[in-house]
Amino acid sequence: MSGRRSVFRPCIDLHGGQVKQIIGGTLSDTNPSDLKTNFVSQKSAAEFARLYRDNNLEGGHVIKLGPGNDAAAKEALAAWPGGLQIGGGITADNATQWLDAGASKVIVTSYLFPDFKFSLERLKQISRTVGKDRLVVDVSCRRKGETWLVAMNKWQDLTEMEVCQESLDILSEYCSEFLVHAADVEGLCQGIDENLVKKLGEWCRIPVTYAGGAKDISDLDLVNQLSSGRVDLTYGSSLDIFGGSLVKFADLAKLSSSPKYLLDKQP
Repeated sequence: MSGRRSVFRPCIDLHGGQVKQIIGGTLSDTNPSDLKTNFVSQKSAAEFARLYRDNNLEGGHVIKLGPGNDAAAKEALAAWPGGLQIGGGITADNATQWLDAGASKVIVTSYLFPDFKFSLERLKQISRTVGKDRLVVDVSCRRKGETWLVAMNKWQDLTEMEVCQESLDILSEYCSEFLVHAADVEGLCQGIDENLVKKLGEWCRIPVTYAGGAKDISDLDLVNQLSSGRVDLTYGSSLDIFGGSLVKFADLAKLSSSPKYLLDKQP
């Protein structure tokens, strides 16, 4: 991946059938009243998908946070067939259905951790079902001391898997990308987890998208520097299209289409 440059990857987070930006650490099945939302869009998921399509922003993802999001997710995928990945409740049984609905790839997390313990057999099964090239493993995580543990069930529950060189090497045998939400800083607009981004750049042998805390357009260059261009960046609550005031979507889209940027980001 020498000479590669970090790029902007767009997102559509769905909760209750609406496009929202949520503070990641507040999602809870047992205490739903704890939820803190930065933004609820009046626009449909399909409208965001068309916006990304029209700006040729590839590699974005749709994440279904809980029930009631299937219809909105399918509308987004239909608006840009083959242009978006889909995650949230993905299993070996339903993954193919989402690919048929227009997803470029499926993103899997919780299915891989029955009883919070990693199942290599489940990973192998879903990889065989959809093909390694169409599978993304979500290793979204939370800090525990000086380490990061993979978090599942909308980032509520910690698994036994540490995000480290060894675990990522095992996972990368069966998937083509990683998606990493830093749940502790997700939605806070207080800066990225620089240590995690740097480590991901060192550890990952396949493409990886990081999300969590981005608050300035310069964060894209920061991620590029920290990861030697191996990690891409998602912006959420800081973006004006999600009610933020810190980063303009038009500026990111323009940057992403500039000749120098396009040249730099080639593998």
